[in-house]
Amino acid sequence: MSISLIQKYNVPGPRYTSYPTVPYWEENLFSLEQWKSTFIKSFNESNAAEGISLYIHLPFCESMCTFCGCNKRITKNHEVENPYILAVLKEWNLYCDLLPNKPIIKEIHLGGGTPTFFSPENLEALINGIFTRAVKAKEHEFSFEGHPNNNTRRHLQSLYDLGFRRVSFGVQDYSSKVQTAIHRIQPFHNVAKVTFWAKEIGYTSIGHDLIFGLPFQTLNDVIDTIDKTKSLSPDRLAFYSYAHVPWIKGNGQRGFKGEDLPKDDEKRQLYEAGKNRLSQNNYHEIGMDHFALETDSMYDSFQKGNLHRNFMGYTSSKTQLMIGLGVSSISDSWYSFAQNEKTIEDYYKRLDANELPVFRGHILTDEDLIIRKHILNLMCQFETSWKNDSDFFPELPEIINQLHEIETDGLVKITSQSIQVTEKGKPFVRNICMAFDLRLKRNAPQTELFSMTV
Repeated sequence: MSISLIQKYNVPGPRYTSYPTVPYWEENLFSLEQWKSTFIKSFNESNAAEGISLYIHLPFCESMCTFCGCNKRITKNHEVENPYILAVLKEWNLYCDLLPNKPIIKEIHLGGGTPTFFSPENLEALINGIFTRAVKAKEHEFSFEGHPNNNTRRHLQSLYDLGFRRVSFGVQDYSSKVQTAIHRIQPFHNVAKVTFWAKEIGYTSIGHDLIFGLPFQTLNDVIDTIDKTKSLSPDRLAFYSYAHVPWIKGNGQRGFKGEDLPKDDEKRQLYEAGKNRLSQNNYHEIGMDHFALETDSMYDSFQKGNLHRNFMGYTSSKTQLMIGLGVSSISDSWYSFAQNEKTIEDYYKRLDANELPVFRGHILTDEDLIIRKHILNLMCQFETSWKNDSDFFPELPEIINQLHEIETDGLVKITSQSIQVTEKGKPFVRNICMAFDLRLKRNAPQTELFSMTV
């Protein structure tokens, strides 16, 4: 990878789990009643045809990992589990009260925090409680994030019995120096143990999450981590860039100095070496930062053009409606976004008043919906087109003109009706999406908002 290209395109930019991105939501034009209206509209359009998705945020962790950008509450007090489960189920019931019939749930993802902070019994109570007012889609995909240090075989078996078939384990890096810096001491044998348990139980998609660009991380660390990972043969991998945003995440990302992080060409070398090693081990690049074996459902979805991206990340199937339950969760009706209260205290307070705990959101305009479609196409399929008149918008010729320099650098191929990201351009897909981001262009941030794209 050319160092000059890295220097040229390594700028702050969104990761595009949504469009518009959260800093550009028009919160003053949003109301809870509007959210409810678009929620019901989307449910009526999509429930019978494709079902809905649930993201459930379980925020508790026993210790702070300094690489983490998630909403979490650090505690060793497990008495917090039951009240939180009851609160999430109350939120779910408030949503179900709005619906004309039972929702068909196609996807569930348990994220955190640390979902396996919760006991297997409490996780069972949560999922069983959800299905007192819902039915499982025939082709459902339920997944959760497992912490190798506290994920017991009982956790895996309980969730498997409830229909979960996909689990992702946070690995990050196996270097003891890196693990110490990020406050995540996690020996290889812990990861191997839970991976083999999941295989024995029957999970059909086991994922490992790896990060490059961590403090003190070297090229040998990345290669060693990937080689150890390959020895366990997970079905899919996330291999993504550490996002250093201490101005957002506060003290959690101030446990080391900026100069301790790999920079620019050094960081890109970590990515290139890791990507090449994954390719040698038969992992195919799927979307941005994700890799899968040919036997995994994500690879199949990518090949068929069905890959989708939302606030849960990449998913192997699409639902129009995604409900986020739990503190800070974001819901997506396709026509609008809604985010829950960010503190547990405010979340509980709203539920105690029998209110949906939404504190902000955004109603998508007609323009937003078109731009969102193009960005999703680029992020999920590495191409987009405007062959249909409905995909054209007035600013498109100007965007194409701006992309000519990126085309000259060999990152995209432009035709009269389409854009295709080249193999060389895949590491810069965020930059390519930024060309379509009209809200970002019209109101460039004056302060630090996003992590670097490279």
